[in-house]
Amino acid sequence: MRRHAYPGVVPSSSFWATARQPQWITLLILALVLATVFVVLSAWQFDQSRTERSYAQDTEIPVELTDIYAPERPIGVDEADRIVNLSGEFVPQTEVLIANRMRDGEEGYWAVAAFAVEGAPDDQVIPVVRGWTAEAETTVEAAPTGEITLQGRLLPTEAPGPGPRELPYPVLPSLSVAELINLWGEDSYSGFVVDFSEEAAGSASSLQPVWVGPQPEGRDINWLNLFYAVEWVVFAGFAFYLWWRLVKDAHERQLEEERLDREWEQQWRAEQAAKQRQDEKHVEEST
Repeated sequence: MRRHAYPGVVPSSSFWATARQPQWITLLILALVLATVFVVLSAWQFDQSRTERSYAQDTEIPVELTDIYAPERPIGVDEADRIVNLSGEFVPQTEVLIANRMRDGEEGYWAVAAFAVEGAPDDQVIPVVRGWTAEAETTVEAAPTGEITLQGRLLPTEAPGPGPRELPYPVLPSLSVAELINLWGEDSYSGFVVDFSEEAAGSASSLQPVWVGPQPEGRDINWLNLFYAVEWVVFAGFAFYLWWRLVKDAHERQLEEERLDREWEQQWRAEQAAKQRQDEKHVEEST
């Protein structure tokens, strides 16, 4: 037995019967189209929120260091990982070792020295990784003298690391430009170069070459685009909710009209029955 929407009144149609009416089917199709558009926009915004961070142009095309990077500022995405050319000469007695550096699975040291860059403003130097050694010798092998041209990868400074600073020459736990500035007493670029040319090691050096590949591209999350992506999904859901709400209101109005029609009909029938009884009473009294 169907439940009565109102006392004494049986609904003549269900919600879905109302929803199958032509105007509501048309509105449902429109809601589907709008929801599809909103979902497509959401997918686009979501893709934009996770765009890959591209490091400059082609990092493997060599460029002049002084053309792309100036001292006294951090390395940005346009400079990081670039292979650069630089000319100049090593500053004497600035050789240091950087500990905990791996090469072919073996732990060792980077040999680093200050390199005075030709054409750099204010005679700034830049730390250059000359090569790798498995053992920390009693003295650091001196860098070559005279003007040379190097080619290597430009990388940002590392943070200072914990640990002892060994003697008779410095062995540092990280390649921190800030620490090297204090150690050398020289103004420096805030990044360093890993030499690939092998010119920095010297012709008779026992240092092994160091290769550092381009760092993997990362992904930035744009939270505003992510918010918009969620917002478009909400809009898609709201399109269906609005259709359901309109159909529900129309259905309730239809039920209300049917209830009023039935009540009017019941009242009319009662009035007609009362009038008929009154007429019959008059006939009886007249006879």
